[in-house]
Amino acid sequence: MTGTLGALAVATVLFVASHLIFSYPAVRAPLVARFGEAIFRAAYSVLSLALLAWMVLAYRDAPIVDAFFPPIGLQHLALLIMPFACVFLIAGVTTANPAAMVGSPGKHLEAGPVGIVKVTRHPVMWGFALWGIAHLLANGDVASLILFGGLTVLALIGAWAQDGKKRRQFGEAWDSFTRWTSFVPFAALIRGRVRMSFAEIGWWRLGLGLALYGGLLWLHPWLFGVSPLPL
Repeated sequence: MTGTLGALAVATVLFVASHLIFSYPAVRAPLVARFGEAIFRAAYSVLSLALLAWMVLAYRDAPIVDAFFPPIGLQHLALLIMPFACVFLIAGVTTANPAAMVGSPGKHLEAGPVGIVKVTRHPVMWGFALWGIAHLLANGDVASLILFGGLTVLALIGAWAQDGKKRRQFGEAWDSFTRWTSFVPFAALIRGRVRMSFAEIGWWRLGLGLALYGGLLWLHPWLFGVSPLPL
């Protein structure tokens, strides 16, 4: 079901809700206990991919209805936000982080935050959130507001929920870790709770992040049919 804004709204709500509901311990734990971790993950992955495909197709087929016309200043701001999104994403997936949803977080807690984790303990989630925010600033049509708004909300609520999960899992050790980090990017650095140099992030991570940004700028017209550069 595509071709309408309503279809896009339903697909986006279901995509966001499925991630939040099935990651909630009161829902996830009984399902894992009954079907096993492997079956749960497989079914959850299939459902997520199906909803993602529906959401993308619904966005592609949605009618163009303008809610507002972004001024050129907002379009330039979006271009300034995207390098941060790309660096956060690249550095986040390549840096050991107790707040990550995958890996072995317990062994990294005592070591404290390193690299990009000193900027925010949720760099990957903030990478997706900043990507969504940038596209909300640069696009004034209703379909874009639905899609990118939903993905931004999912990233930020997902990061908040991950904090709660880690607190239940690690208790005081997690509370100690959060005192040296921040949810909002740069907040811990600004408040002086931690110090960091760009070299700690890794120059190769910064380079890959900026290369990803450049590649997205170059390929955007071919991938998505529109240039991201303000006219």
